[in-house]
Amino acid sequence: MVDNKQDIPVAVIGAGNLGYNLALTLHKHGFHVIQIYSRTEESAKPLALQVEAEWTTNSEKITNKAAIYFVALKDSVLEEIIPQLIKERKSALWVHTAGSIPMDIWEPHCNRYGVFYPMQTFSKKREVSFNELSIFIEAFNKNDIEILRAIALSLTSKVYEIDSDRRKKLHLAAVYACNFVNHMYTLSSEVLKSVDIPFDAMLPLVDETARKVHELPPQEAQTGPAVRYDRNVIDSHLEMLNDTPDMQDIYRLISQSIYNHTITQNSKPKTQN
Repeated sequence: MVDNKQDIPVAVIGAGNLGYNLALTLHKHGFHVIQIYSRTEESAKPLALQVEAEWTTNSEKITNKAAIYFVALKDSVLEEIIPQLIKERKSALWVHTAGSIPMDIWEPHCNRYGVFYPMQTFSKKREVSFNELSIFIEAFNKNDIEILRAIALSLTSKVYEIDSDRRKKLHLAAVYACNFVNHMYTLSSEVLKSVDIPFDAMLPLVDETARKVHELPPQEAQTGPAVRYDRNVIDSHLEMLNDTPDMQDIYRLISQSIYNHTITQNSKPKTQN
């Protein structure tokens, strides 16, 4: 844990979904957030007011007084903006918050750097409790890894040190478990909307599906027509999707994948007690 949080001035670069939630939770846990940077006043100013910090939309006016800079920008702009961000701030600790970007993106530009990756889905409309999520950290030197560990442990008990290669696989797994699943909700809602059924009707099923994998491996929790490859049901569903070929392709591909995984799992030798 960090004893003197107010003695560690931090700046949050980026006020998108992750930056917004990270700044709020650092502030609530007693850290001294001194500045918020975002490209737009619409994002920077309201967040800065909530965390009692200065704000700027001009990268030339980013403070030089922070000890740690948490950079929560889009992956596509991170590499391009790094040299401009660091400039006369090379003695500070620089960390990005991306799951898919390697730590060594910092290497040519500064000597103290790392990664602070809270693995969760974030939005500004729903504040996330950090004490229920996992934070994955990495740093170039031992002293800085201990600083990041202490900060992370102030927010959650679930803190893991992993390297960039493992974190990239972690991010890939998260895309399957979160982003793709949420897209399935979107497609489900479109099917329901076509027959005037609200998506709320699906929520008990969504909740129970999530609860099951707290107790069972996902493979064992799998149900539905694809597990047994029930052609009558599958063909009927595919016919209903004739007018939406993209959804039809997704249904066919995922059904085949579910069946293939089931066959593979069932063909494995059973272990004996």
